[in-house]
Amino acid sequence: MSPVNRVRDMVNVHVTAALPIRAQALPFADRVEVRFGKAFPVVLIIDRAALGPLVEAIQAGQAELDAAKNREAEG
Repeated sequence: MSPVNRVRDMVNVHVTAALPIRAQALPFADRVEVRFGKAFPVVLIIDRAALGPLVEAIQAGQAELDAAKNREAEG
């Protein structure tokens, strides 16, 4: 299959402040379910072992955004 006809292997979900986000523990599966949206939600299932790295990645992204904003304010 040529690269032009390839199916994307990534799903993009734009999370905004207005998007409802709900998290629910699934103790029987040792996972957390995070739902984005209401009528047709996108669901992210996270294994317990992946929670820490996910939180760290989000915090690192937030720190990068904050640093960029600070550089912009200074410059």
